[in-house]
Amino acid sequence: MSVLRLLCAGAAHGVVAALEPRWSDETGLRLEARFGPVGMLKEALLAGESCDVFVATGAIVTSLAAAAHLDGATRADLGRVATGIAVRDGDPVPVIDGAQSLRSALLAADRVLFPDPQRATAGIHFASVLQRLGVQDVLAKRVSTHASGAAAMQALAASRDASPIGCTQVSEILDTRGVRLVGPLPPEFELVTLYAAAVCTRAADAAAAMRFVERITGPGSAALRARCGFEPTAP
Repeated sequence: MSVLRLLCAGAAHGVVAALEPRWSDETGLRLEARFGPVGMLKEALLAGESCDVFVATGAIVTSLAAAAHLDGATRADLGRVATGIAVRDGDPVPVIDGAQSLRSALLAADRVLFPDPQRATAGIHFASVLQRLGVQDVLAKRVSTHASGAAAMQALAASRDASPIGCTQVSEILDTRGVRLVGPLPPEFELVTLYAAAVCTRAADAAAAMRFVERITGPGSAALRARCGFEPTAP
């Protein structure tokens, strides 16, 4: 079976995993996807890693298309994903409807887990939220950062701490067994990120790559994307 290679934001893992069986059956192409923070994916593409379809934030897709690493004419949007708070299944659900309640919830936790604050969209943002709340120093010894949002949520699910809490993209929370979505960050800290896909200019089979872009972004997968935490783009 031939391979279609993806460099794909972790936020879209659930969508890709759900599409893969039928896609492979219909096309005879196995999906070989590398998931991770969008900053890492950009570095990998620029370093020459094999890629047919690239899925990342709209801003990164636009910049890479402008530099001719992606075919801008093939770009299509998956939708928007909020950044949210999670707890383990079965743990008390904190109130996070404003700055003060979020601050209280974080201070009450004995472990705070989130993705890479240098290369992950949610990690970069949440690090700034901790600073704005004035809790970064108090929580310094309780913070646990991970290579990706998926890794942070897996660590949260497996945590043996008494009261851990986590933050990443809502789609990654919904895609992880053992954790529960509390809700999006309160309005004053809201981050909703647009994700897009495009064909790489060095794709081995540009036609097949375009078919997958159409599959993951098209109306046929809209309900799946919604279940996975993607909101439609603004009209």
